[in-house]
Amino acid sequence: MDRLSNTVRPYAWGSTTAIPELLGTAPTGEPQAEMWMGAHPGAPSRLIRNPGAEQSLTDVIAADPERELGPAAVAAFGPRLPFLLKLLAAGAPLSLQVHPDLGQAQQGYADEESRGVPIDAPHRTYKDANHKPELICALTPFEGLCGFRRPAEAAEVIAALGVDSLKPYVDLLHARPEEAALREVLTAILTADPDEMAHTVGEAAEAADRLGGAHAPYAQIAHHYPGDPGVIAAMLLNYVQLQPGEALFLGAGVPHAYLGGLGVEIMANSDNVLRCGLTPKHVDVPELLRIVRFEATDPGILRPEASPAGEELYETPVDEFRLSRYALSSGGAPVALTAATPQILLCTAGAVRTGELDLAPGESVFVPADETVEVSGTGTVFRATVVV
Repeated sequence: MDRLSNTVRPYAWGSTTAIPELLGTAPTGEPQAEMWMGAHPGAPSRLIRNPGAEQSLTDVIAADPERELGPAAVAAFGPRLPFLLKLLAAGAPLSLQVHPDLGQAQQGYADEESRGVPIDAPHRTYKDANHKPELICALTPFEGLCGFRRPAEAAEVIAALGVDSLKPYVDLLHARPEEAALREVLTAILTADPDEMAHTVGEAAEAADRLGGAHAPYAQIAHHYPGDPGVIAAMLLNYVQLQPGEALFLGAGVPHAYLGGLGVEIMANSDNVLRCGLTPKHVDVPELLRIVRFEATDPGILRPEASPAGEELYETPVDEFRLSRYALSSGGAPVALTAATPQILLCTAGAVRTGELDLAPGESVFVPADETVEVSGTGTVFRATVVV
């Protein structure tokens, strides 16, 4: 077992206070958006196996994948850690986005490779050949958008703004079958004349600010992304408020965005994101329309399922990651955690002891496959591992 040293990413949408408050450190005044725990090449965790010799977790795994990950995980996912664990602190809305399924990712990556699109090109869509299902579990009250509303509900939200240029969208949402309505309206929003759409968004933002209530989130979004067509696209989606301990699973083809709050996020180790708006980055409209699932869905708020052993599991339909948590109490018996796959343990509250290491909130450890670690103390520990 190894204590991890992790990188905090300073994306512009990040909260300036949430991660420092959890870590018990002073804010720097700069946004601190995500703390990454894992072996992603963009910011791998670091550890010390030999005194004075810090290594990246990426290099440690590469040196002996079967020892670190276990033979079953290597056989299923290759010689790499298949998930990335994060603390995510949104102080402003993130981009509206969707992820491909595994077949779409493989096809898209192969196509861009064959056409010689540089991997770091701004218009490159597929950075790898993997899918990117993800789960966000709230540590504080957390706001987001997840999946399409029923067209009639979206029409009601948009019509209430009283903006003349949005009336054709309202009519489409009422007149078409569900899939066709959502597809036609999203297509119209993303392909509209930019100047005309910017004017429409401005009028919609003023109306949302005036109406308040259920329209307040869209006024907030427009404040951060003035003139962006994603402000209107956001009104097609379910608005979700999570309480601490509740979670959302984001599968392939489901449009979503995080608006604010602190949470633990876990995802398949991929960079494949197709953006729908709320971003200055490239929006590949044709590919996006091929990937999106145009169906109204219940956002499906997840609550953990408790086991007699005290593990509270967030059930998901993917194998690349498995997320659970333990609420430890003073005087409770230590919990022995063993898996044939790698584990990352993250403390989010209290004072926790893992083996011989003490963890404070925001601190984490990597546990190689088949290694047992006893966890005790008073606090909350999240456990990330793999399903094989």
